[in-house]
Amino acid sequence: MIVLFFFLSLVFTYESNQANSAFAFGYNLDEPNGVFELENDLLEISGLGMASQGKELVAIQDEKGVIYFVSRTTGKITRKVEFWKNGDYEGIEMVDDKVYVVKSTGTIYEVNLENEKVLVEKFNDDDLGKDNDVEGLGYDRINHQLLLACKADAGMGKHDDFEKAIYGFNLKTKKLNKNPVFIIKLKAIQDYLQKSPDIEGFDKLSERFLEQNGKFSFHPSALAIHPQSGHLYICSSTGKMLLILDKDGRVLHIAKMKKKIHEQPEGICFAPDGTLYISNEGKYGQGKVYCFNQNAHY
Repeated sequence: MIVLFFFLSLVFTYESNQANSAFAFGYNLDEPNGVFELENDLLEISGLGMASQGKELVAIQDEKGVIYFVSRTTGKITRKVEFWKNGDYEGIEMVDDKVYVVKSTGTIYEVNLENEKVLVEKFNDDDLGKDNDVEGLGYDRINHQLLLACKADAGMGKHDDFEKAIYGFNLKTKKLNKNPVFIIKLKAIQDYLQKSPDIEGFDKLSERFLEQNGKFSFHPSALAIHPQSGHLYICSSTGKMLLILDKDGRVLHIAKMKKKIHEQPEGICFAPDGTLYISNEGKYGQGKVYCFNQNAHY
């Protein structure tokens, strides 16, 4: 009995230490390992994804119903696919032979590229709309669902100034889950910062979140899931920040991005090897994509 108690104590201690171990952020957002300027068509790039074979990027801009395939090494457009009329398109993901594009209203376009003819199916959900301002689209491979991040209202008839919501769109049933998959709360970020005074950019983050005046100034503009860890990476163009959540939605890290590099981060995706890509709209020049090699083991 004593031996069993001792064994359980060791297990509990090990798991506690694992849970409390510091998160290793494996990217230096101030020093890109590569950068390329985009062609004029993608001056206002608003969404970024990885092509299904991992050899190209897919991109969208916020005015034209055109999918752009972009070289991962040169940034040159290799192919264009016109799928719909002009609109406010904000996010893009490719799953197998289908490309998914989301509008700010939450409307999803499924573009089938398996055959030479472009086939499009459109999905509307009355529970999300312009008040939610959907800007981020990601793919959750484990649950086979798209993730839609609301930049504005948390959604579904709910308004909370201190929360942001991320919803799931089931790719099997083609239905939107009425309950958020993740809820980003101001208090969770505040709790993390209070326990992490040594992180880079703490002073500016503290001003934004700990000394805030009745506002939650984190507005998701893009999201992606890390292919190895399964952690959720969420960009906020407002404030130039990158928030990382674990699979249960707990805050693991928040990074401040330098404005001189990340002028307007609107897209994020990963290569299969963990290389991180962040696209920036051309606020003062050409649109750009930066790539960051992973320098820590996940």
